[in-house]
Amino acid sequence: MEPWPQGVGILAIECFFPSQYVDQSELEQYDKVSSGKYTVGLGQAKMGFCTDREDINSLCMTVVSQLMERNKVDYARIGRLEVGTETLLDKSKSVKSVLMQLFEENGNTDIEGVDSINACYGGTAALFNSLSWIESSSWDGRLALVVAADIAVYAKGNARPTGGAGAVAMLVGPQAPLIMDRGVRASYMKHAYDFYKPNLESEYPVVDGKLSVQCYLSALDNCYQLFCTKTEKILQKVQGNQLIDLKYLDAIVFHAPYCKLVQKSVARLLLNDFIRTPEIERSTKYPLLKNFRNVKLEETYSDRDLEKALLEQSKSMYEEKTKPSLMLANQVGNMYTASLYSGLVSLLVNTEVHELAGKRVALFSYGSGLASSMFSLKISSNKDAGSALSRLVSNLSHIKVLLQKREKVSPQEFANVMDIREQNHHKASYAPVASPSTLFPGTWYLDSIDELHRRKYKRVP
Repeated sequence: MEPWPQGVGILAIECFFPSQYVDQSELEQYDKVSSGKYTVGLGQAKMGFCTDREDINSLCMTVVSQLMERNKVDYARIGRLEVGTETLLDKSKSVKSVLMQLFEENGNTDIEGVDSINACYGGTAALFNSLSWIESSSWDGRLALVVAADIAVYAKGNARPTGGAGAVAMLVGPQAPLIMDRGVRASYMKHAYDFYKPNLESEYPVVDGKLSVQCYLSALDNCYQLFCTKTEKILQKVQGNQLIDLKYLDAIVFHAPYCKLVQKSVARLLLNDFIRTPEIERSTKYPLLKNFRNVKLEETYSDRDLEKALLEQSKSMYEEKTKPSLMLANQVGNMYTASLYSGLVSLLVNTEVHELAGKRVALFSYGSGLASSMFSLKISSNKDAGSALSRLVSNLSHIKVLLQKREKVSPQEFANVMDIREQNHHKASYAPVASPSTLFPGTWYLDSIDELHRRKYKRVP
């Protein structure tokens, strides 16, 4: 039997987001809510959005084209292509099938994979499937391409500021600079109606905000506990008994519906560590939690006093291990399936290569309904200028530049764009009204929809 390919993980990564945004502080004034409700309460600064010139197909075409071009990857080298998204344009035809246009032009039609759908978890399902393909007997030696993309829009009201849009593409294969840890993936799946989209005539979801937060944190608790158990079991074979806690991880990246929830999630992991720590050591390790020694995890989701103490106790850990990964979440908003992986991109572009080398990163993926997983990767220790890690990070140098090049629009203009999207959702035939001139160079965009709902696309030079 041939051995597994070694060092399987992410070889290259690309991120794309809209060229326009609305300022959250201006949106507060427009919505006539208290100052800081969106910027402090949610932790959001800006929100990217798409006009009617961009849809889920165009976002995915753009991010795939840019990854292939920027990394000089031959389209013939791809043997599997999977898309994770919850932004549906068709109940039958996959986004992956639309992306095949790019590969057909280059003579490659032998590509496995279709779409994975479950709220914000689809990108992770696509990644796991691609990793499994490369480590299976079906692998033919080519690379896998994972695409996670969504347009997150909400009806007028409290949820609208938690929207956003974006896409991430990841090239997966052996000898990668971001190597997936084996045997530690921990999942938690459960039936819940916390966020769902039953109305196929609308882009907007049905959201139970309080339940959604509780489901997210409960999933985090369960995944983290199992992740620690599996990691401890593996480490025991190598170095004997060892209690795993957050110190084992150099960085923690989360699915980010909004940044404030991520900060609370770091605090939540600290609570798990606190409960797992022998009582004799608790007061030394966690002095701010001395009044909560008898706490029961399942009874803590609405305990504000405990949350306040946890946020203070975990503050330095959050600043060090997680805040660098929130740049795109803060500046663009929730990308749904792409959110977790835009966090990974943010971490990579906000950290020097020599500081990244050798680090272990945990990732928590959550999709309502619900599906969740925690897994980890090890960053290559090779930090030389010509290394795969240096190339991967260097090919992300445009991210901060593009953030600065975006166009700010007024809340009223943003509201007008949302009205146009709402009024013309699934309309056929349809000619988009927004100008392509506002889009970044290299962006694919929707040119027209005919009477049979067939979509045609063009690309900005």
